[in-house]
Amino acid sequence: MKNKIVIITGGSSGIGATTALMFAKQGANIIFTYKENKKGAEEIKNKIKDFGVKVLATQADLTIESEAKRVINETIREFGHIDILVNNAGRYIDGDEWNGSSEIWIKSLQQNLVSVMSVSKYAIEIFQKQKSGVMINISSRYSKDGQFDSISYAAAKAGVANITQAYAKLLSPFGRANSVSPSATKVGYWLTAPKEELEKKENRLIEPEKVAEQILALASDNCTINGQNIFVDFNSNLIK
Repeated sequence: MKNKIVIITGGSSGIGATTALMFAKQGANIIFTYKENKKGAEEIKNKIKDFGVKVLATQADLTIESEAKRVINETIREFGHIDILVNNAGRYIDGDEWNGSSEIWIKSLQQNLVSVMSVSKYAIEIFQKQKSGVMINISSRYSKDGQFDSISYAAAKAGVANITQAYAKLLSPFGRANSVSPSATKVGYWLTAPKEELEKKENRLIEPEKVAEQILALASDNCTINGQNIFVDFNSNLIK
């Protein structure tokens, strides 16, 4: 990863922050976005600097297309090209029942699907000009088994896995696109979820480092996987 230019959306905490640090440790230069967590962004930025690489932290609401375009343009101005895009930004919405409000549906789709499409749109334009580029999108185990009580989130993440396959076909002459689908990971909501909620939905939580390791493997020049949705999951309900 030495001297690679890597964009990671949602990089101020959780899987995004862990992934950013892992890429930086391997010598990559990092651009990461954050929406509200400025304190966390500064902490991660300083940790990345300790690896002796370049880092740019930019605040952006990626549900707004012009903001997504700005992130890509800032990266090109600063670094001249993009090697790897990790679409990680999103938000788990719990308690969104199948008969929930359309407002929650729209919010969830914007945060977890539209944001990915917006960033990817402008990144792919750069990849096409370069004739190179790797995209890794963070989906979810729920992309395979829908949830009644997080139905819009599961639908959005299924959409992420689906559009990744389309992007893989588009990039296949010179690049790759894959998605990673973790089960519940020890970040965000799942750090504070009630014990009964964990027992109801999950058998075992994933360490964020395990997800980051899979992302790094898919980003490697040695990787020949394209158009796949890779599950990082200890839960037996996917094992047939």
